[in-house]
Amino acid sequence: MSRIISSLAEISAGYDALFCDLWGCLHNGRQPFPAAVAALQAFRAKGGRVCLMTNAPRPNRFVIAQLDRMGVPRDAWDLVVSSGDAAQEAMFAGAVGRKVWHIGLEKDEGFFADIPEGAEPVRRVPLEEAEGIVASGPFDEINETPEDYRDRFEAAIARGLPMLCANPDIVVDMGETRIYCAGALAQFYETLGGTALYFGKPHVPIYDRARRLMGLGPDARCLAVGDGILTDIAGAEAQGIDSLFVTGGLAADAFGADVEAPEEALLHPWLMAEGRTPTWVIGRLR
Repeated sequence: MSRIISSLAEISAGYDALFCDLWGCLHNGRQPFPAAVAALQAFRAKGGRVCLMTNAPRPNRFVIAQLDRMGVPRDAWDLVVSSGDAAQEAMFAGAVGRKVWHIGLEKDEGFFADIPEGAEPVRRVPLEEAEGIVASGPFDEINETPEDYRDRFEAAIARGLPMLCANPDIVVDMGETRIYCAGALAQFYETLGGTALYFGKPHVPIYDRARRLMGLGPDARCLAVGDGILTDIAGAEAQGIDSLFVTGGLAADAFGADVEAPEEALLHPWLMAEGRTPTWVIGRLR
């Protein structure tokens, strides 16, 4: 049974490295959570290493720039690994062809413009000319839903176009606003009969990349921290590593009135219904 804790410090001595989610754990899309920042700083001060692992559909240097703008101090982490890193590597290797229809916003421009050395460029074209699809998020993340893409997706599926999903998250909270992510588009594409390729959490490539870049050996004691039961916690379980479920993120409304203190009577039935057993549970990372 998952155990509720009140601070990362209660368990941190048992781990060498953290794979820590961003949205809902370290920040809310607009500003960092001071207690979460302090918890990561304390973990590193005692010799631990922190990998910020995010399903953001951009190469990590763009994620780092965003963290800097938010005011997340650099002594709270060692490196950033994004879904965009792993998905970009696959795209430039030709996973969905050399001519792609891109679904996403201008903020995801770096996914295409930041070309790795020696890689052959990928050209963005209209859907009618595409060999595949790259989804980094809706065109209008505030107002659109996956259903808005039904006609275009059905046309793409009829032509056998695969979709590369640069961000497997279904939804995130930007401040008080919940928005759809590329994962929701890819999930809908699959329900219509299409094929989608994933590279972020909970899928293997992002974890392999993080371990490689951190130089973690097979005996490293790792803890995955996140508020996504289908991404952070499912990914940790698939990797065979411990997890810390942050209830005060995406699912905050399910565990009682106090976001800092999830109610045990509500928590365990909810986890059972989700089919997940995180090692630890905390209201907010602190």
